[in-house]
Amino acid sequence: MGADDIWRISTGKGVKVAVIDSGVNSATSSLKGQVLVDEVPKSLAYHVTQDRTGHGTSMAELIAGTGAGGGIKGLAPDAKIIPFRIDLGGLRGTEEISKTPGQAEAIRAAADSDAKVINMSFGGPIAEAGVKSAMKYAADKGKLMFVSIGNEGDKGNYAAYPAIYPHAVGVAALDKSGTVGKFSSYGGYVDLAAPGLNVPSWCDGQFTEYCDTDGTSPASAIASASAALVWSAHPDWTANQVLRTMIDTAARDWPKDKPSKYLGYGGVRPRRVLINKDIDPGPADVDPLAKENGDSTSAKPSPSAKTPSGKPSEDAGSANGPASAAVKDSDSGGSNQMWVIIGAAAAVLVIGGVGFAVLRARRNA
Repeated sequence: MGADDIWRISTGKGVKVAVIDSGVNSATSSLKGQVLVDEVPKSLAYHVTQDRTGHGTSMAELIAGTGAGGGIKGLAPDAKIIPFRIDLGGLRGTEEISKTPGQAEAIRAAADSDAKVINMSFGGPIAEAGVKSAMKYAADKGKLMFVSIGNEGDKGNYAAYPAIYPHAVGVAALDKSGTVGKFSSYGGYVDLAAPGLNVPSWCDGQFTEYCDTDGTSPASAIASASAALVWSAHPDWTANQVLRTMIDTAARDWPKDKPSKYLGYGGVRPRRVLINKDIDPGPADVDPLAKENGDSTSAKPSPSAKTPSGKPSEDAGSANGPASAAVKDSDSGGSNQMWVIIGAAAAVLVIGGVGFAVLRARRNA
């Protein structure tokens, strides 16, 4: 992605990203000063910074981590995080469970906040009540929602909620070469793709070491950070215009009107938006995914994805779309591998300047 070049133009300053996840630990070295806990409604703030799995904190760092203390430096290091904690596993006790909001309540609260972007790096085969209408509410409030599409591509490929809903920008996972990860779920609800293999994330809720992670969760976070970069540079744009420019500049070698069921409209390249001073964002009030979103009362059609019953969903889009995005950046004249320099990511990481942690492989939900 050419992060160093991107940061000369935009660092995400002035943009807030709501992270709906397992909680965000605001005390990690990379997130100190980055998490706006005071902007979470008091009714939803119970243990919002208690992340028992490390998942939400990892997503927040990928978006807006500063890289301080040897931690992850996110793609939009001057953006700010508004955390919303939901039950993604690991909750302890009746009180903690009862005081943790459901997905729909968290989405509505994020929609009412000052966040421009909402990241949802979670999903599953079962729909939670009220989420579809909550996402419509957020879209009507002008929010841009990025959602991980799931990691079931090599084991059943079940359609994932809430990515399958209208107004969700479903994000697939790419490797360094621009090829979709084998685990990355696929279907008509895939809209964009972003790096999602060999990404450093916290191994667990102890926050002592990073692991080498594969998943559509980090891909969604990086797409959210990309949107923050674009919106920071163009604060007067609407969500439709930010998304349209991301789609128009996405890396692909297939026709734009035939999105791939694996990679959607292609791999996100915020640099291509930022360097083009004459880029046309298009109309402010027209949804660039109107065709995919369709009637807001129904889910996006999803070719080749299966519902929990095992029956194929209605076909739409490219039935045999490409699984690899074009990675040649004609502006630079060289190979653009669509990757991000994220803090101290390497074979070995220095954690907080104290010791070393060997990266361990894991699959990120």
